[in-house]
Amino acid sequence: MKQSHVHSKSIFDFYGKPGFGKALPLSLQHILAMIMGAVTPPLIVANVVGLSAQESTLLIQVALLFSGLSTLLQLYSVGSIGARMPVIFGVGFAYMPTLLSVANSIDPATGERYGIDAIMGAQVIGGIAMLLVGILIKHIRHLFPPVVAGTVVLVIGLSLYGVAINYMAGNAFVNGAPNPEFGSGQNWLVAAVTLLVVLLCSQFGKGYFRLAAIIIGIIAGYALGSFFGMVNLDRVATADWAYLPMPLEFGLSFPVGAIVPMVIICIVNSVQTIGDLSATAVGGMNRELQDKEMSGGLIGNGLTTLVGSFFGSLPTSSFSQNVGIVAMTKVISRYVLGIAAIFMILAGLLPKFSAVMLTIPYPVIGGATIIVFGMITMTGIQLLVKDELSSRNVTIAALSVALAMGVAAKPESVAMLPEMLGSLTNPVIIAALTSFILNIVLPKKSLQDEAREREEIEKNMSGGNDDSAGNVQKKVSTESAN
Repeated sequence: MKQSHVHSKSIFDFYGKPGFGKALPLSLQHILAMIMGAVTPPLIVANVVGLSAQESTLLIQVALLFSGLSTLLQLYSVGSIGARMPVIFGVGFAYMPTLLSVANSIDPATGERYGIDAIMGAQVIGGIAMLLVGILIKHIRHLFPPVVAGTVVLVIGLSLYGVAINYMAGNAFVNGAPNPEFGSGQNWLVAAVTLLVVLLCSQFGKGYFRLAAIIIGIIAGYALGSFFGMVNLDRVATADWAYLPMPLEFGLSFPVGAIVPMVIICIVNSVQTIGDLSATAVGGMNRELQDKEMSGGLIGNGLTTLVGSFFGSLPTSSFSQNVGIVAMTKVISRYVLGIAAIFMILAGLLPKFSAVMLTIPYPVIGGATIIVFGMITMTGIQLLVKDELSSRNVTIAALSVALAMGVAAKPESVAMLPEMLGSLTNPVIIAALTSFILNIVLPKKSLQDEAREREEIEKNMSGGNDDSAGNVQKKVSTESAN
């Protein structure tokens, strides 16, 4: 199959290899959409566990390096390791509640809080758990039908709206302190101009301007932000030129209190990965996700999470905002995304390079990505309707979304739960667990089965003495045909 694509230069072909100049802007918009999401988790974790400024920088650089490596593995794969799909993987927010829960937990042996070494050690075991899920997924895929995967993708999109609005308003907290400019008119103006440019290019632009709408919007927003003095180059001036990661820089320890929640979140996050891979296949490639792609993606993610632990990288996961970009542009060339991966690796090895990308103002990122998050939501709906909308499936989706977004709207409602349960209150995790369990527990009933039930009820109520049963039978036939 690959041979038929060897000479393709199409950006709409996974194996297509367009010219570098044509691919570069399309690659950059993938990087700029995810870079803040990749560096924020290590910044937060470093602050919570009390790392020094130098150690915090190392955590960020390794996160960028393994974001690039994990993406390359997913794009090009090695044997059965990697999805071989147009996806971006890297260190992201999916694990944050659990990481913070572990960091704030007390080690009963020492009476002190767990350190970064406990997080890395627990991550080793979590990575192994993810590998096992990937190996076994072919045998349990029937437990993840479109109603489960679609519900998860739908909630992923819905849960990201708050992130986009927070960025558009200027980010409520900067470097751990409240941002006094949060919600200012200036921030909203920059975000609105960025969004407007993205909309104009994507809807009214022709050819390349339409495909590169996000990067064009970011450039416009960056220019306006610079005019308002929102671009700070101090980080670039002070950043080192090069960085080479060393193994066991942060050490490893294996306390049970850290391992258990990490294993749970790694297994649950596999459902989000399945959702993102499914959304990429449906939204970007107009087809169903294949078993080998699902298995390879999970195995690849488990491997990079496992290996990354030894170098100080936090767990990796699929980036939903980049799934939205693929669904929006239909650009699926792995060469395009591969360039993005190479730039992430360079950012990890060259701190000055990553510092330049981190100068992008938050309102610009928010304005450029909010429409992308909307695309993720719509892809989730596309997945959902691939299953018939029976009462059973509607119940699964409705209850899962209601619980997930209800907790997201009122996070204080779960504040008094035990820490281990508290780490599982991320809306995506709630949706994944609820839809997964309901799909197993609720009896399998199709629209035709439900129509037959109504026929039986009608017969019992009428005593079989009128022609209402025949009318119901006609309705059954009509619903089955539809």
